Amino acid sequence: MPRSRRSADTLRRVGRALGREDGNAALEFIGAGVLLLVPILYLVVAVGAVQAGALGVEGAARQSARMVATAASADAAARDAEAAVAVTLADYGLDAGAATVSLSCAPTPANCLSRNGRVSVTVSSIVPLPLFPVFLGMSAPPGIPVSSTATQPVSRFHPAAPQP
Repeated sequence: MPRSRRSADTLRRVGRALGREDGNAALEFIGAGVLLLVPILYLVVAVGAVQAGALGVEGAARQSARMVATAASADAAARDAEAAVAVTLADYGLDAGAATVSLSCAPTPANCLSRNGRVSVTVSSIVPLPLFPVFLGMSAPPGIPVSSTATQPVSRFHPAAPQP
């Protein structure tokens, strides 16, 4: 057999051996799928947790503003607003003790129950990132701050408001 024919046969055999697909596509698909799927799944879970936290603080602010605007007295308003924040944040899995609540009233800041007034409540919290370990001396896992403000009018017929 001439030398050129032998080298052509050898090249053909090597080419066939290198070009064969012996089930490596499934293994490559699984490997690439895991490398791409895990970060995407974590992103979806993290965005879901932040969205739940945002809905939680929004609901807490809205509900506590309603409770203050309809309370029978200033003492009941503070007690009811605190309870509304605690219950709403607990429903969304957030720590009510770590949340910050601020209350402002208009047109008279000293009296939230003045007729035709407005009660504004701002609730802020930090949503911890899911599955994130605590390390490097941190007391809690890192999180995303979320905040919401709700304003509720006080009725002009409110019974606790002083008469004009």
